[in-house]
Amino acid sequence: MKVSAITLGCKVNQYETQAMLGQLQQAGFTICDGSADIILINSCTVTAQSDHKVRQTLHHARRENPSAILVLTGCMPQAFPDKAAALSEADIVLGNSNRASLVNNILHYLSTHQRIVDIEPHAKTFEPMKVTNFYERTRAFVKIEDGCNRFCSYCIIPYARGRVRSKPLSDLRPELQSIGAHGYKEVVLTGINLPAYGQDLGLTLCDAVETACAVPEIQRVRLGSLEPEQLTPSVIDRLAKQQKLCPQFHLSLQSGCDRTLKRMNRHYTADEYRTIVRNLRHVFPNAAITTDIMVGFAGETKEEFQESLAFAKEMAFAKVHVFAYSRRPGTRAADFPGQITRAEKERRSHRMAATAQKTRTAFLQEQVGRTEPVLFERQKETGVYEGYTPNYTPVMVASGNILSGKILPVKINDALSDCCSGTLDKTDSME
Repeated sequence: MKVSAITLGCKVNQYETQAMLGQLQQAGFTICDGSADIILINSCTVTAQSDHKVRQTLHHARRENPSAILVLTGCMPQAFPDKAAALSEADIVLGNSNRASLVNNILHYLSTHQRIVDIEPHAKTFEPMKVTNFYERTRAFVKIEDGCNRFCSYCIIPYARGRVRSKPLSDLRPELQSIGAHGYKEVVLTGINLPAYGQDLGLTLCDAVETACAVPEIQRVRLGSLEPEQLTPSVIDRLAKQQKLCPQFHLSLQSGCDRTLKRMNRHYTADEYRTIVRNLRHVFPNAAITTDIMVGFAGETKEEFQESLAFAKEMAFAKVHVFAYSRRPGTRAADFPGQITRAEKERRSHRMAATAQKTRTAFLQEQVGRTEPVLFERQKETGVYEGYTPNYTPVMVASGNILSGKILPVKINDALSDCCSGTLDKTDSME
């Protein structure tokens, strides 16, 4: 039988989808794209809009594949089991804690044709899971941490993911070795609260980074989204010793205003965030600092927004994901006073995005004239390839040779609207 997958949400979900497809492939199912006998939908629930997208995806999948078996799994069923169970288009509904039962549940459904809803409480230890093949990808995502203990006032994720759990190094090491043996040159370490890695094991994120960097075939190690306050000077200094670690750090800011940060239940101040960025830039030359910024959080005054806007400009981020606050049922902030109108949130989003584009443009212009190793991922158009530098600057290069999957030195010649263009360095030969 053929199986296809639809992944909604974050890089952790992407990893988990690949792991589930691997389970199914080992059980004798055939993995494909598009229409299939079984369609796996790995859901996100970070916002109310995410839940809406889950419902839309289910409706569309059922309409386009009326006889297929639809499997709904991921964060939405785990956080809201009753709502997920009520989505009748799904033949099988699983949470985040029992993906290991996926194959057995599908086989049981095939024999009985009885709908299955199987959602268990969060596990207390890291769920055994590994991936060796990322379909049509140049870099491999490796989930090393799950869960979050922070309980930001706007966030449902601790309910969808549970408490912090970490992958033991004894499991991580052979997975990374297998990924390297499969030809992947870059690994991205991901997690729900990545810097919390190892809290339950007496380890730190540095231990995982060092383990990844020790694999000879892996030439680059990149980190997923990071909660900033856990990047202490000692952690930063230890990370800086790893030459394979890419100098790109996605530090989730959310707001540059201390009063807003406090209402959000974030665990740092703007000044502490500023110090962390300075420390990173000091030890990682030409580092790219990227971030998320939320506008229109409950109670955010015009003055507070201005403060956040000024802070974003000061930090000179390489890239910013700007998004408007969305009330999330089940979180404390949903009942906060001072909810901002949609129109005002849109205005603030546009202003923040405009500032973010200016700092993005300035960052790209700073890359011009540099020669950087570029990992080429795909052919964007005939004879034009796209790849990324260590600090995740996208670079376009024209070439008559096949560049995909290769790391080659590129002279960056120009900055465009959202990427750079360059030419292969003639002093180095092709791989």
